[in-house]
Amino acid sequence: MTAIPFTDLAAMSQEIWPDIEADYLASLFNADFVGGSPVETFERDWAAYCGTQHGVGVANGTDALELAMAALGIGPGDEVIVPANTFIGTAAAVVRAGAEPRFADVSEETLLLTPATMTAAVTRRTRAVIVVHLYGQVPDMDRLMAAADERGLLVIEDAAQAHGAQWHGRRAGSFGAAGCFSFYPGKNLGAFGDAGAVVTSRPDVADRVRALANHGRVGGSAHYEHMLVGRNSRMDALQAIALSGKLARIESWNARRQEIADRYRDRLRGTGVRLTGAAAGARHVYHLLVARAPGRDQVREQLRERGIQTGVHYPVPCHLQPPLRKFADGPLPVAERAAAEILSLPMFPHLKDKHVDAVCAALASVTDGSHMAATIVGTRAVVPAPAPAAVPAKAASAAGPAKAASAAGPAKAAPVTDAEVRDVA
Repeated sequence: MTAIPFTDLAAMSQEIWPDIEADYLASLFNADFVGGSPVETFERDWAAYCGTQHGVGVANGTDALELAMAALGIGPGDEVIVPANTFIGTAAAVVRAGAEPRFADVSEETLLLTPATMTAAVTRRTRAVIVVHLYGQVPDMDRLMAAADERGLLVIEDAAQAHGAQWHGRRAGSFGAAGCFSFYPGKNLGAFGDAGAVVTSRPDVADRVRALANHGRVGGSAHYEHMLVGRNSRMDALQAIALSGKLARIESWNARRQEIADRYRDRLRGTGVRLTGAAAGARHVYHLLVARAPGRDQVREQLRERGIQTGVHYPVPCHLQPPLRKFADGPLPVAERAAAEILSLPMFPHLKDKHVDAVCAALASVTDGSHMAATIVGTRAVVPAPAPAAVPAKAASAAGPAKAASAAGPAKAAPVTDAEVRDVA
């Protein structure tokens, strides 16, 4: 069988390179590296796409969470509810902000936070909840927001895996006090390295995040005038240019991910293998396509022998990670059970139909008639998405014409290796 990669980042870079080449090289050779017009353009366009008033580019998604909490005044003495089924960066950001994570279990069907699991974790010290839009799916934000409002909790969205995902036509990042994004290369909208952003419709939050991310410089203060104790978490111009090029394609890429998910579902029908989906009202953008398979490690090994790369997101729930165990106060059975079963299948917009079919055939073969048959995680009922906001085809150039250009674009890299699969988070 032809080797089938878990993802292929080079294909996305190749597609956008002709559109960003002039701006990218101009920024490179004019030494316009940090901030500037490309970053401002992307911040404005990304906020508009998400349906918020403000966007602030930062260095990565974990910083986005930590800075958002700091801007909202969350710190020592506060608890922040975090679903146990998430990447460790969500909980680590809470600790780095000086607060304590309060872990909550997740839905058996979607593996996402629910109003019931959230409210079960609330104590008198709980100040906020981080709702994680894991795998590319937004949970029931109507009920989660209502439950949070009733208890006086701030809502922060960890939308690191949900670029363009929606709940009843409203995009991820636009519900809470702040929406936090990672643009790690493996994301649906990924940079050429690390980058992140905070989106919000609160000007006070945007201003404070921007100041804290820029060594505490406030507004138009002088370069060496620092009004806050901040940090260095700024977005690079080169990353902003790459992101603007990809933003012009995110709707078509997400639509292709949805087509691939539909094909997986169709080809696996009747095999006993069931895949994650979206709750009614959600527009799932399939950053990850996840099944639950008892005997997961054996299934994964047999797929590897057939040349198929897979991932596991995530093998250890956050509350069982060694540095975070002290914050756990009891078992979280759904998250713990799922961690031993979840299996992420190849999913990226340039994945070919024949490779989807090959994965399905192999998966059906290794699970057929055995104790390792996969079980359902959720049900799928996608609602039509509204017309997306207009997105510029290119980022504005901060410099003049490029001093050099490559007609061929970047050399095509080899597909991601199995060792790198873990890093799509």
